[in-house]
Amino acid sequence: MKERRRAEEERARERMKRMKKQRDDIRSQMSDAQHLSELRIVLMGYRDAGKSSAGNSILGREEFDLKTSAQCVRRHGEVADRHITVIEAPGWMINYTVEKSPELLKQEILLSVSLCPPGPHAVLLIIRVDTRFKETEREVLQGHLDLLGERVWSHTIVLFTCGDSLSDTSIEQYIESEGQNLQWLVEKCGNRYHVLNNQNRSDHTQIKELLEKIEETVAQNNRCHFEIDRKILQKMKERRRAEEERAKERMKRMKKQKDNIRSQMSGTQHLSELRIVLMGYRAAGKSSAGNSILGREEFDLKTSAQCVRRHGEVADRHITVIEAPGWMINYTVEESPELLKQEIVLSVSLCPPGPHAVLLIIRVDTRFKETEREVLQGHLDLLGERVWSHTIVLFTRGDSLSDTSIEQHIESEGQDLQWLLDKCGNRYHVLNNQNRSDHTQIKQLLEKIEETVAQNNDCHFEIDRKILQE
Repeated sequence: MKERRRAEEERARERMKRMKKQRDDIRSQMSDAQHLSELRIVLMGYRDAGKSSAGNSILGREEFDLKTSAQCVRRHGEVADRHITVIEAPGWMINYTVEKSPELLKQEILLSVSLCPPGPHAVLLIIRVDTRFKETEREVLQGHLDLLGERVWSHTIVLFTCGDSLSDTSIEQYIESEGQNLQWLVEKCGNRYHVLNNQNRSDHTQIKELLEKIEETVAQNNRCHFEIDRKILQKMKERRRAEEERAKERMKRMKKQKDNIRSQMSGTQHLSELRIVLMGYRAAGKSSAGNSILGREEFDLKTSAQCVRRHGEVADRHITVIEAPGWMINYTVEESPELLKQEIVLSVSLCPPGPHAVLLIIRVDTRFKETEREVLQGHLDLLGERVWSHTIVLFTRGDSLSDTSIEQHIESEGQDLQWLLDKCGNRYHVLNNQNRSDHTQIKQLLEKIEETVAQNNDCHFEIDRKILQE
């Protein structure tokens, strides 16, 4: 271990020398040039990397909300005699490849570099120094940044956050100790990097040095900013306009459908009892959804191999909630254990005479592709074809949508998610599990369950006795 440490320290010293020479060469070419009066910056990275905190440190005040946003956020300020524009792009999930990321997220990444025309002087790629940067993170990061085209790398600087965790360790020693994946990234960015201690906002030197490094990056690019290929941007904007139009049409259809159902229910009181079954893949948010419905921590967030039944009084109704164990998101029904399949079938018999609705839990912060559709269909078909007319798609992680409507998310995701909603009679609801105090969302969900019952001639779902007996 000591020998390895000595080798890393030696390589770190060599790296520092190379970086100093590189900077000296660039600064000598810039010697007659004044600093730029305007700087345009885009912040990119995975969620919780520290993008918002970095933006606040750069502008010297709390301009960016630390909560996750689904849209780009643009802020301005005057810093070190420069007018600074900072765009924060929404972050990707650290372990989700670009193929698994929602389409709206990818669109926002493309849009980010067009929100500071004519284009950003630098893209700051945010990486935390208090976590490992492994091969999976490298592949995920590369996939998302490559959306902007190969040229973006020559305008990119790696900005390390949580610099206070380094203590007396130099950033060069950290880079050498982390291994080839981080070293690949730094080299891909032309060995441009900077460390930020977001805990020490009073240290203006670190921001001054960062702005100087951005100016050096501009000099390396022949005093040019980054500009995305217009064809890529145009194609994305046209697609988004079409999706927004379809989303408006979907909202109109849903409102009309709801009004028609409610008019048929006008003379009926709400049901005094509701029986609900939660279904979905593991980590979709079934337990959190159950806790939100009942308004308290009734379901353990740990994975369970058996069905779990809980009761509660909510909005003048007696509610029974059954959580069925989840399937693996990429395992077909043939690959699932027999005990899991038995529990799924059993779940609908645990609230006799049967559930008023099956809530199919889907996360909105991940892609819903063909493989997920096939896996989901296989598991739900265990209950027979009739189950689909009693099923509502319940989207969790609604907070990640921010100001985006669920209809726009549905239209952007494509045919597999749209197929699912059609299969469920276009019944869906969004849940923000982070906002338990908002009782409106649960009240609306219970009303949608009652509308589902009305659509089924006031009947609950009852599984074919032959299936259950078997």
